Amino acid sequence: MNYRFLSHFYRVSKPAISQLIPEVCWAIYTALKTHIKIPEREEEWKIIEDGFNTKWNFPSCYGAIDGKHIIIKAPPNSGSEFYNYKKNNSTVLLALVDHDYCFSYIDIGANGNASDGGVFKNSSLYRRLEDGLLPTNGVIVGDAAFPLKNYLLKPYPGTQLSTAEKVFNYRLSRARRISENAFGILVSRFRVFEKAIPTHVDTVDAIVCAACALHNWLRKRSSSYITSTCVDREDNDGQIIEGTWRSEINSLPSISEQQRGNHSMTAKEKRDLYRNFFMTAGSVPWQLDRIH
Repeated sequence: MNYRFLSHFYRVSKPAISQLIPEVCWAIYTALKTHIKIPEREEEWKIIEDGFNTKWNFPSCYGAIDGKHIIIKAPPNSGSEFYNYKKNNSTVLLALVDHDYCFSYIDIGANGNASDGGVFKNSSLYRRLEDGLLPTNGVIVGDAAFPLKNYLLKPYPGTQLSTAEKVFNYRLSRARRISENAFGILVSRFRVFEKAIPTHVDTVDAIVCAACALHNWLRKRSSSYITSTCVDREDNDGQIIEGTWRSEINSLPSISEQQRGNHSMTAKEKRDLYRNFFMTAGSVPWQLDRIH
């Protein structure tokens, strides 16, 4: 759907359409932005923690972080400013997702060619996490694009991993599916994200913010917005049954993996603590089958 189609369908000029779209999107976001919020009260954090523990057997987890490229048409005279590693022009949507496929935090607008770790480190979420945002001993989970922190767990790198490290990576991947599915549902419901969005970057930001706010609002208000078959789920043996959204759309490109860097000893110890827990009291019956 483009401006020409909208102009013809609604019998409104293209200049008017180009003005109305960002105005309407920002109005939607303004009305619904309170539905995108990081918890402020202990009981709110507890709901998320219980959700991750119940659904994915991942204790003291308060969210899954992910970053995706929103494909855009190259702005005039922008050069390689928005050109990403997938050879598209894009702006980056960084999000923290709770246990129920809702966005707790979004950040949109980083250029597609921004350094891998830079998108996260330049966000307000990073600063708040560094200042102790999460409850005591709490963590969020992310993929290889993010730095290992005492509050952010990422996979063990490499191929020569021990059984315990492979199990940790599997268990982390299970918990991270919540963010992958949230983005998948977002795109399957708001098809504007399937192709390059042919409008000004500021308008893209407005569209993304409105869509994320609507996503959360609809998740809470409509039982049909996300059904049990829409999202990935597991059978009794831990086998993944893929959600229907995967057959409907292509996933948004992820931000690329971060180069290995120096991590604090505290961060390494936190990851190792989870690794050991998943091999002992926190194990699930099928985990060894899933890593072979």
